[in-house]
Amino acid sequence: MKAIVLRAHDPSPRALEYVTDWPDPVAGEGNVVIAVRACALNYHDLFTLRGMPGIKVPMPIITGIDMAGEIVEVGPGVTGFTVGDRVLVDPFDRVAGKLIGEMMNGGLAEYCEVGAHTLLPLDDAISFEDAAALPTAYGTAYRMIRRRGRVARDEKVLVLGASGGVGTCCVQLAAAEGAHVIAAASTAEKLARLEELGAHELINYVEHDFREAIIAKHGKPRMFGGGGIDVIVNFTGGDTWAPSLRTLTKGGRLLTCGATAGFDPKTDIRYIWTFELNILGSNGWAREDVEELLELVRQKKLRPMIDRVLPLEKAQEAFTLLDSREVFGKIIVSPTAA
Repeated sequence: MKAIVLRAHDPSPRALEYVTDWPDPVAGEGNVVIAVRACALNYHDLFTLRGMPGIKVPMPIITGIDMAGEIVEVGPGVTGFTVGDRVLVDPFDRVAGKLIGEMMNGGLAEYCEVGAHTLLPLDDAISFEDAAALPTAYGTAYRMIRRRGRVARDEKVLVLGASGGVGTCCVQLAAAEGAHVIAAASTAEKLARLEELGAHELINYVEHDFREAIIAKHGKPRMFGGGGIDVIVNFTGGDTWAPSLRTLTKGGRLLTCGATAGFDPKTDIRYIWTFELNILGSNGWAREDVEELLELVRQKKLRPMIDRVLPLEKAQEAFTLLDSREVFGKIIVSPTAA
């Protein structure tokens, strides 16, 4: 079969090898083989490409965490699924305790073997592309906004890096809860699209310091209350971490699920106790999060943002676009795309 194979960590997407003779997978006990119709890229795929401290990825490996497709083979012991079923894969295999596309072969291939317990039935009304966009990015956003952050009506919510997969979902979910959503992105075009998704206030962080923009509009946080904003979604870390803490109102909440710009920023903890701040970590998603996201998409209450769909042989280009942050929402790789 055709596949994208990583044989060694490398900072460049050129290390991703397009092959046409990789062995077809066979469905083992409790597993199925799906024909991959859509695989959504995530920043975690970039981390797998480059290598992560303390994580030993088995090589060679087919990357690609999020995938949707059709079952083409059912292994012994599988019940509830048959050949031809449309399915979405929950990529964290909770039985094996491994992430698909990192510790097990993933979706950047024509076919993929997965445990039947990872499958979610896919309604005919939902496209493979929309479904594949959901688990990692939208599942993470759902857990942050609704489960951990408990964003509520009329709260002021700032989403940093709002134009990516996690960010576009956070904007939609927070707006749906009735919050006042402030979206930060790098271009006027991205900001205009975020406004269409429900953002009420826009900050171009290339042209304006986001903290100064917030203080100018909402006031400087005060020790005894007032000023600042209620919630900040920060999955970038790095240089944005310290200013985020200094932008929250008393009792405010900082939600974090990652650190794409650096995981060890300097922190002045005096702001945490002085303003009684709450730092809430959010790690991944639960199966029920993805199930609820699928229902929101089916009801057209949530719109997965797909920047573009590229064929499998252009996976290197897809990774380059993701790394350069030139996409709005999700980028999809499809073995069946022209």
